[in-house]
Amino acid sequence: MSQKLSIDTAALLLVPPLMWASNAVVGRAVADMVPPLTLNFLRWFVALLLLLPLGWRVLGRHSVIWREWPRYTVLGLLGVGLYNSLQYLALHTSTPMNVTLVAASMPVWMLIIGRLFHGVAIRPAQVLGAVLSLAGVAVVLSAGSWAELMALRFVVGDLLMVLATILWAFYSWQLTRVPVDSPIRDHWAGFLLGQILYGVVWSGLFTALEWRWSDAQIAWSGGLLAAILFVAVGPAVIAYRCWGAGVQRVGPTVAGFFNNLTPLFAALMSLFLLGEHPRLFHAAAFALIIGGIVLSSHRRAR
Repeated sequence: MSQKLSIDTAALLLVPPLMWASNAVVGRAVADMVPPLTLNFLRWFVALLLLLPLGWRVLGRHSVIWREWPRYTVLGLLGVGLYNSLQYLALHTSTPMNVTLVAASMPVWMLIIGRLFHGVAIRPAQVLGAVLSLAGVAVVLSAGSWAELMALRFVVGDLLMVLATILWAFYSWQLTRVPVDSPIRDHWAGFLLGQILYGVVWSGLFTALEWRWSDAQIAWSGGLLAAILFVAVGPAVIAYRCWGAGVQRVGPTVAGFFNNLTPLFAALMSLFLLGEHPRLFHAAAFALIIGGIVLSSHRRAR
């Protein structure tokens, strides 16, 4: 059962959008150096190696990750194999801003999937919160200008990101289906390692198909190695750890609203990289998105 949103949980859920904003920027930067499905495989293979010293005990013969292999197969497919593969594919034809814009529809998909597949009622406050949050995203992408918003154009990569976002919503709801008394639930490294272990198998299969049916090549360099290490540590291990813990505390619906901070963080990163300063519309967007989060997490008194 989800808990009330607390300050420490909010801080926990601020980490993933920050990491994923940087993931979109880095993914776009190395798009010409490494094939997208290969990048996803390398990212998670490195993450697997990093987690092994912390969670290797869960790999014993009688471990829950073997007994409940269907659960971890699905979690690995949705969260590791498909979502990130589709995102990197999307970044080959789309921009980080467009990708994060499409991902901002996540609260809507969280509500819909929760209602259709898990019987969770949609409250009016959550709908209003989604509207406020999406309005904040629109302010970021339009730079406060209606003309800029109307000038946005969508490409094939954006459609891939729509599919990725829907799959991520399914993944997040699946996290809540892990039994509370599961021996691995509170072992964050082991729980994540179990997902990655199956996810690497899926992403390895997708990578094999990519090299079989395309002219895939890798342009190795120090910059590419640094990028792979970064996306393995930050957007993978750290972000997934914080997201999983946050979802288990407050549920996927409330957590999904935090994802709408991703385009704001992406825009701010671009500003600082260009040596510019935040503007008034950034503050307005932040207020709208935070307002949506607060409103969606508010519970009526019984």
